[in-house]
Amino acid sequence: MLALARIRSLLPALALPLLLAGCSGPDLVNALVPEEGYSVVEDLSYGELPRQRYDLYLPNGADGEIPTVVFFYGGGWDSGAKEDYLFVGEAFATQGFAVAIPDYRLYPEVRYPAFLEDSAAAVARVRGELGAEGVSAGPLYLLGHSAGAYNAAMLSLDARWLDAEGMRPCAAIAATAGLAGPYDFLPLRSEKLKRIFGPEERRSETQPITHVTGEAPPLLLIAGLDDTTVDPANSRRLAERVTAAGGRAETRFYPDIGHIFLVGSLATPLRDWAPARADVTAFLRRFPAPACAD
Repeated sequence: MLALARIRSLLPALALPLLLAGCSGPDLVNALVPEEGYSVVEDLSYGELPRQRYDLYLPNGADGEIPTVVFFYGGGWDSGAKEDYLFVGEAFATQGFAVAIPDYRLYPEVRYPAFLEDSAAAVARVRGELGAEGVSAGPLYLLGHSAGAYNAAMLSLDARWLDAEGMRPCAAIAATAGLAGPYDFLPLRSEKLKRIFGPEERRSETQPITHVTGEAPPLLLIAGLDDTTVDPANSRRLAERVTAAGGRAETRFYPDIGHIFLVGSLATPLRDWAPARADVTAFLRRFPAPACAD
């Protein structure tokens, strides 16, 4: 026990920047995640392709309809794996949510909008068939970090993606939360991002802020003020645009928290860094049903 306590005390200062570099590989963090209070069903399918799979985390005793979170991880649309995010599944399953964490196709295999099409297909599968016997999705929530927050925001704001799966955002999604999301990031300077998001004359349609109508599910946009990867002003600008259009959006800005440390704060040994889990959980629970009917 003493050794484990020592590891926990050293982890924030020494390990996480290495383990979570590029939003991947948090092996030590996951090794410290408790195994109690939830179960995991791995490699459920939402499509026929290899990366169209999701893992499902269920709170112990789950039965009937339960509130369900679909979490989209980050990684710049070119990296990431669902197996790396056990700490996110545990964080919300132990709060009473079912948590689906899908993989989605990545660059260079695909470009915009394939990762949004995959994200919408995953939501449709989870909403229609959660993937565990005796359990079905109750109110459905979207959550994402970084590129995954972009995916969640686009599905919430741009109706094309869920519409292709026979759903309306305001009827299918009760609320959405984004951590360190890029929502308004033109002009593109990265050559990789230019390839991912296509010709310059069409890039405005790739931006979540372009699709604000005021009819989206309620949004919670969280950012760390020390984030040098995604400008926290992305969250502020999107929230202002949504509220100006008559929609509902709230922000949380945490001092002394950077891009990776924000998602890392969801992990059990690191929750003293920032109240992200508590803020997301409290926000989602305020919206027990979608704002409009099918």
